[in-house]
Amino acid sequence: MRYALVVWVETALAMLFAMPRWRSCNAVKALTLRALGARIGKRPVFYPGVWIVPGRHLVVGDDVDFALGVVVTTGGGVQIGDRVLIGYRTQILSTNHVIPPLPGKVFSSGHAGRPVRIGADVWVGANCVLLPGVTIGAGAVIAAGSVVTKDVAPNAIVGGNPARVIRTRA
Repeated sequence: MRYALVVWVETALAMLFAMPRWRSCNAVKALTLRALGARIGKRPVFYPGVWIVPGRHLVVGDDVDFALGVVVTTGGGVQIGDRVLIGYRTQILSTNHVIPPLPGKVFSSGHAGRPVRIGADVWVGANCVLLPGVTIGAGAVIAAGSVVTKDVAPNAIVGGNPARVIRTRA
């Protein structure tokens, strides 16, 4: 029974988030996330294909833009500040699989969550991966294709895999 409910909710969310980014559609998407336990600010923009699960433990500020294909796992907690741009196909991951000691099996080892925090006025470029437990400081820029494994200082510009400081915004 639980499995059927999960599949039904996933199907409904996929259909909902396939809708265009018109203001009225964004309002319905935000309302649905609120019903799932999220706190969503004013004027969010959700392009088609955004995937946010399970929804609870998500806090989104005002004027946040989720581009096409963004994936957000919220089980470990995700906080996104005001005026944040999240680029195409970026993944914000707050949970990960537990790697058990041998002879344990990865498949049944469960998940561990750690919060991801993104400050205000941050630009996360396309195809980035933000791993569990990272904090992105206000005003930071994450270059396209970066994998963020450690905290990013405010106003830093980082890039690469793993992401490293390129320079600081002047």
